[in-house]
Amino acid sequence: MADLASIVKAYDIRGVVPDQLDESVARAVGAAFVRYLGATTIVTGHDMRESSPGLARAFAVGATSQGADVIEVGLASTDLLYFASGSLDAPGAMFTASHNPARYNGIKLCRAGAAPVGQETGLLEIRDLAEAGVSPYDGTPGSITQREMLADYAAYMKKLVPGIESIRRLSVVVDAGNGMGGLTVPVVFDGLPIDLTSLYFELDGSFPNHEANPIEPANMRDLQAKVREVGADLGLAFDGDADRCFVVDERGEIVSPSVLTALIAVRELEREPGGMVIHNLITSHAVPEIVREHGGTPERTRVGHSFIKATMAETGAVFGGEHSGHFYFRDFWRADSGMLAALHTLAAVGTSDAPLSEVLAPYSRYAASGEINSEVDDQSARMQAVEQDFAGREGANIDHLDGLTVELSDGSWFNVRPSNTEPLLRLNVEGADEAAMARLRDEVLSIVRG
Repeated sequence: MADLASIVKAYDIRGVVPDQLDESVARAVGAAFVRYLGATTIVTGHDMRESSPGLARAFAVGATSQGADVIEVGLASTDLLYFASGSLDAPGAMFTASHNPARYNGIKLCRAGAAPVGQETGLLEIRDLAEAGVSPYDGTPGSITQREMLADYAAYMKKLVPGIESIRRLSVVVDAGNGMGGLTVPVVFDGLPIDLTSLYFELDGSFPNHEANPIEPANMRDLQAKVREVGADLGLAFDGDADRCFVVDERGEIVSPSVLTALIAVRELEREPGGMVIHNLITSHAVPEIVREHGGTPERTRVGHSFIKATMAETGAVFGGEHSGHFYFRDFWRADSGMLAALHTLAAVGTSDAPLSEVLAPYSRYAASGEINSEVDDQSARMQAVEQDFAGREGANIDHLDGLTVELSDGSWFNVRPSNTEPLLRLNVEGADEAAMARLRDEVLSIVRG
């Protein structure tokens, strides 16, 4: 097997098909996954990309060659695969490249109970085994069976969201981006008092309408326009594998994921008073403030799902949120789910007489820049220059939990982090208002960009 280092990322396997990732690689990874975990049963799911069914079946063949039985759930969102892994208590593999362009595909692996497999939790060992070739198994090969789990998934998701069954009638626009939300949304929403306007629900891994990446504002324009056109109560946008959800309010304005983190945190704290809520270090400072105001305990972590999930496991935190649109739920095996975030939003507005913008107003307190990427020749040198500039300022507080974070005496703050895969620095800035944020943003960018 060729060197797999180029496609084994921090949290998953991802590469161009077939140049970097083909069925022989999937078969080798399937065998290595089973051998490393000692698994006797695993579950697989795949998205709508043209290459996904073949990769998933090749992985299953590799897994069965090592004696494991494989349960195929077929077409699935990533959180449906997590549901299968959790409810069946079996390791899982999801075949998707999420929001990446059509030429890509990938494999997200998890242990039984949807526990993540990343570079620090077994992915490097699985890579090494796949590269070396797993020795032949001398027992009976495993079997491959199919199992339908979409209806069970839909019922379980609704059970986790208080108030969702008693919402008022809502007009909702959903942009599935030709991704897996087009499969899951109609089934989950069935039976709810929702007038659904669907955009791009046809499963199509070539993404003919726009990239299935709602963190990019350009990919939200169709949803915003349709919400305004039909006078909807809100809009929802899912990424390709539907593990992330972004929200548009009744005015067609994009809602910050930090605002959603605060909203869902408050709802989860109502169920578990005094609970802990995890937030990564680039979410708005409003999040920990609001968590404390509602009797909870906020816990700050690095960016990335492996850190969020690990901290949730250590602390028993009830909920975790990231500014990238990932939301994690303890009662969903600490896994992330765009669908649960969507259902919480629907329940919040659907049990209120107020429009969504008013429901969310208490959770939006500061002005944020969003993530700004800058290509640089030397990430370390640029970050050091930024730190040197701010280190001597009165009242400045500096930490290195993840990249460089600087908090200033007026309450403004910024974080600069290097990309793990590209020559980029990622900047996030927050200020008391738009003017304060813009001044600090421009000052930091002038140093980052030389």
